[in-house]
Amino acid sequence: MNILHTSDWHIGKRLKDRERITEQAEVLEELVSVCEEKEVDLVLVAGDVFDTYLPSAEAEELFFRTVKKLAGDSRAVVIISGNHDDGVRLAASAPLAGEDGIYIFGNRPSAPPVGGTRKTRAVEAGERYVVIENASGERVYINALPYPNEARFREEKTEETFPEKMTRWIAAGDENYRGDMPHILLSHLFVAGGVVSDSERDIDLGGARAVPVSCLPGEGYVALGHLHKKQKVGENARYSGSLLQYSFDETADKSVLLLKTEGKEIVVAEEIPLHAGKKLVRLETTGAEEALRLLPMYENCYVELTLHLTEPLTSSATQALSEANEGLVSLIALIRSEEAVPVAARASLSAGELFTEFYRSQYGEEPSDELKTAFLALFAEGEA
Repeated sequence: MNILHTSDWHIGKRLKDRERITEQAEVLEELVSVCEEKEVDLVLVAGDVFDTYLPSAEAEELFFRTVKKLAGDSRAVVIISGNHDDGVRLAASAPLAGEDGIYIFGNRPSAPPVGGTRKTRAVEAGERYVVIENASGERVYINALPYPNEARFREEKTEETFPEKMTRWIAAGDENYRGDMPHILLSHLFVAGGVVSDSERDIDLGGARAVPVSCLPGEGYVALGHLHKKQKVGENARYSGSLLQYSFDETADKSVLLLKTEGKEIVVAEEIPLHAGKKLVRLETTGAEEALRLLPMYENCYVELTLHLTEPLTSSATQALSEANEGLVSLIALIRSEEAVPVAARASLSAGELFTEFYRSQYGEEPSDELKTAFLALFAEGEA
């Protein structure tokens, strides 16, 4: 059986003020092409389908259109909710979607429909698992664990540690596994030691909700979502990564993973690169003139530009930089001033004088009277 592991679509996610729905549509269409070219039987989506709990109508329409294409006439698609998804909302269409080979696990405890005449279909299912069979009679057991928290399992907080709860929740999804077919844990979580990027929000970096590798099954394959950088954790667990670059510290080499079943084993057969979407580029220069030379070289990219300056940018220079590349989404001006105020002298300065010195050290000029007045008003409010 050919299986495609994807995650973190984040449909509707923007970069600063830039809409990226067109890029998201392009990369999802690329996924459809990969499925057809590689004769994929089963597509796994490991959470964060959307970027917000309340996606736009355009984002939802793109999602439904895409999964319909991914399923086609003969494939199965298994989807779990991530921390960015409203699990109840995402799974609301599950009873209808199952008829088209699309099986969704969210926060509503219900078993996907089984049977039907599709070549690849669910032949057994429960609230926490599904068994998929293809046209050749090959089967795979999927322990489906959406982004895990007490609310999803309708549980009260206990004295258990989070790793202990994870071990119990994973075991619950394996209660019907008999060991006679390949096994996949499909989940959306942060495994301790994973490498994060700026675009992941609300991740427990080594905190209470970090999952040790030891909690994961030692056999089969663990298909993970949550982290946007593709990576392997442990012996058999992988993050496929996001489909697009969503922050400037992510690498541009995005991909999906093609898995193959070999008897009761699952192996990573191929890492398939994705080409759709604009690249995110970080540039750093010592002045506006150098930046004006560099920016046109990164046409059709999104650019974060850091300038090291000795004096503030003029409005005309800022305008020229914006016109040099319409993809400039972030301009960071770092101004180095030669002036310094002795620490001892600062103790005798008033709040207004301290603000003036700070502003001068950052921008090399005096703050306007309007700005000083606004600062002092806020300062007085804070003091009160």
